Amino acid sequence: MVMTSEPGFGGRIGRTHHESVPWWPDPPAGLGGPNVVLVVLDDTGFAHLGCYGSTLATPHLDALAAGGLRYTGFHTTALCSPTRACLLTGRNHHTVGMRGVSNWSSGYPNMRGGITPRAATVAQLLSAHGYATFAAGKWHLAPMHETSAAGPHDNWPLRKGFDRYYGFLQGETDQFHPELTHDNHHVDPPGRPEDGYHVSEDIVDRSMGWVRDLVSVRPDRPFFLYLAFGATHAPHQAPEAYRRRWRGRFDEGYEVLRRRWYERQLELGVVPEGTELAPRNPGVPAWDELTDSQRAFSCRLQEAFAAQLEHTDEQIGRLVAFLAAEDLLDGTLFLVVSDNGASQEGGPFGVMDEFSFFNGRPEDVDELAATRLDDIGGPRSHSNYPWGWAQAGNTPLKWYKQDTYGGGVRDPLIVHWPSGIDAAQAGTFRGQFCHAVDVAATILDVTGAPVPESFGGHPQLPLHGRSLVPTFADPAAPPPRSVQYFEQMGHRGIWADGWKATTYHRPGQPYDADEWALYHLDADFSECHDRSADAPAKLAELVDRWWAEAGAMGVLPLDDRSIELFAMAPPVASPHARSVYEYRPPISHVPSDASPALGGRSWTITAAVVAGDASPTGVLYARGSANVGHSFFVGEDGVLHFDYNALGTHHRASAPVDLGPGRHQLTARFDRSGPGGTLTIGADGRDLASVELPSVVRMLGSTGMDLGRDALSTVVDDYDGPNPFTGALERVVVEVRGRRSAADVEATAQAELARE
Repeated sequence: MVMTSEPGFGGRIGRTHHESVPWWPDPPAGLGGPNVVLVVLDDTGFAHLGCYGSTLATPHLDALAAGGLRYTGFHTTALCSPTRACLLTGRNHHTVGMRGVSNWSSGYPNMRGGITPRAATVAQLLSAHGYATFAAGKWHLAPMHETSAAGPHDNWPLRKGFDRYYGFLQGETDQFHPELTHDNHHVDPPGRPEDGYHVSEDIVDRSMGWVRDLVSVRPDRPFFLYLAFGATHAPHQAPEAYRRRWRGRFDEGYEVLRRRWYERQLELGVVPEGTELAPRNPGVPAWDELTDSQRAFSCRLQEAFAAQLEHTDEQIGRLVAFLAAEDLLDGTLFLVVSDNGASQEGGPFGVMDEFSFFNGRPEDVDELAATRLDDIGGPRSHSNYPWGWAQAGNTPLKWYKQDTYGGGVRDPLIVHWPSGIDAAQAGTFRGQFCHAVDVAATILDVTGAPVPESFGGHPQLPLHGRSLVPTFADPAAPPPRSVQYFEQMGHRGIWADGWKATTYHRPGQPYDADEWALYHLDADFSECHDRSADAPAKLAELVDRWWAEAGAMGVLPLDDRSIELFAMAPPVASPHARSVYEYRPPISHVPSDASPALGGRSWTITAAVVAGDASPTGVLYARGSANVGHSFFVGEDGVLHFDYNALGTHHRASAPVDLGPGRHQLTARFDRSGPGGTLTIGADGRDLASVELPSVVRMLGSTGMDLGRDALSTVVDDYDGPNPFTGALERVVVEVRGRRSAADVEATAQAELARE
C-alpha cells in the first residue's frame, strides 16, 4: 500500500512516474457565472434615497434603480450585525448566533458575537464555486475582543470566505481617521483629512483595484464584492464642499420635509395609493416648539447627514462607472441594501458628540449653535441627528432602528442586472414581502453555487431564505416565503400572508404584559391602523405563530438586555479584562474593546524609555481622538504632559523632565475620588505635577490605543500627526485599580450600543 497526502487521489502511484498514472482534480464548477456586487448602507432609512422619495442627492443610486428594480417590501432585523449575518448566510440571525450586535455574548447559542461555522457564508460557498471574493468596509461580525492583532482570527473576513479584506472591524469608525484592517493586520490610513482622505473613497479605490487585478490576469473568473460603507451611520462626516452645498436646505424643518417626501413617494409609486403618513413618533418635539438654537443645530446635523449620503452616492457612482468602463456592469448582479432603519441614537434634539450624552454631560445647544455649527460633519465632530430627522428618513413609517415596526425593519433594496432582468422591467417596483435572508439565497441561485449538507467539516443549517429571481420577471410573483419573524432586544414581530403583528417591549417588563398590535400590511403600508381589537382571532393566530417560529429558529430564550451584556466578562469571552497590561512597543493599534478599561477607574501608566544623547520627545501613549481621550507625551520643549481630553475640555498635568542618556520611567497616575479624581505625572519614582479632574469620562470614545505615537485623530493640538516618540520605548505597563461603578458600566455600555 502506497501512502498519499491526497485522500481520493484518482490516479495510481508506482515506484517511478513510468509506472504511475497521473490524475488532476476537476476545477471548481461555476466559472463564467455572473459577477455579484452587494453594497450595504448603514442606518439608511426607507425614504432616504431620492428614488425612494427624498429630496436628498443620490443620482447614482437613482440611476441604478431606473435601470433595475426597486423593492418596497424588503425587510431587515432592525440592527446592523444581525442583518449582515442574514445577508451573508441566508439564515436567520438568532440561528447563526447573532441575536444582536457582535459586541455581545450572552452565554446562549443565539448570541455569540460571531457566525456559527454551521452557516457557511455566501463568500465561502462562492469561493468553493470558483469565485474571487472581496470584502471592503464595515465588518462587525466578529466578537470585538477578537479584533486586536492578537486575534483569534476565526471570525475575521478572510476566515469567512473572503480572499481580500480592507476596512474596519468595529460597528463604526471616524470617516476621516478610520481604524483600518488590511486582510489580517491593522494598518494606518493612507492619508489624512487635510490631504482629502475619506474612508468611503478609500474602500471604493481598493475594491476597484482588486477587480482590476482580477480581470487583467483571470478575466474568466467571476467575482463577489461585498462593499459595506460606514455611511450613513454616525458619525455623519463628509468633505467640506459637500457640507456647504446643503446649507439652509432643511430650514423648513423635519415636519415639512417629511410631508414633502411622503407626497413624493405617492407620486413616484414608492408607496401604494391611499398609504397614510404615520403620526409623529412619541418624544419628537414639534418643530415650532424648538428654540432658534435648537432649530439651527438640528438643521446643521441634517445637513451633515445629507452631505455624507451624497458623498457615498458619488463613491457608488465611481464604482458603477468603473464596471461600465471595463464592460462588466451589464453582466453584474448589483444589489444595494440598507441594514436597518434610520438611527434613533441622536435623541430628541441631536448630538454634536454622542459621547457627551453617554458620559452624562448634556451639551449646551445654545453654545454649540453660537460657536461650533461649522464643525458639524467635519473631523472634529461625532454627530448624529435628532429623532425628527430620523423619522423623516423612515417616511411614511413609524419608529426607528432597533424597533420591529416598519421604521426599524423596512428598508431599500435596489437590484440592477441588465443581462438578467428584461429591459422592459427597468425602473419598476416590486412590492413582495422579502427579507435579508433572501438576498443570499438569490445570489446562490443566480451563480449556481451549491449549498452542501456539510462544509469545512461542519454540518450545515438549511437556508431560511428563498430566491427573489422569480420576481425579476414577474411583478405579480408571490412572495418568496409565507412567514418571517422579527425579534430585537425584546421587541417582537411576525409577518404572515400579508398580516403583521408586532410589539414594543420595555426592558424589564414581563413579556406577557407586552401589547401586540395587528396590521393588515397589504392594505396598511405604514402600520397606521391597529386591527387587534376587531380581529382578535387573527392576532392570537399570529402570536402563536411567533412562538412557533421562535422555537424553530433559536430565538429563545427571550432576552431584553442590551447594555448589561457589555458588562458581562466571563473569562473565556473577555480575555482583555485584567488588572495589569504589559505592552512591548512597537505594536499595532489596539481597538477600544481590547484596550484597558480605564473609564471611571483608578489607574497607573508606566512607560520605560531609553534616551540617547538627544533628549527624546513625542507620544508615549494615546487613546481616543480629538473629541475625547488621553495623550501622554513629551513636548519639543522637554516638558512632560498628560492631557485628559474630557469631551473637548482639557485637563493637563505638565512639568519639565530631565531625560538624559540612559533608562527612565515616566508615569501617569489617576486616583479616583468621588465623581472626579487627581491626575499625577512623574519620572523615575518622583511625582512632578498633578491636576484635579472634577469628573471622569466613563467612555473614552470609539477609537482605541496607540503606543509611541498618536496615529489617527490626535487627542491634542500640540502636535500635528502621529508625533512618534524619538527615544526607545521598551515597555508600557497599565495597571487598573478598583472596580467600576454601576453608573460607569451603564454609561460605557450605552455608548457602545450607540456605535452599532
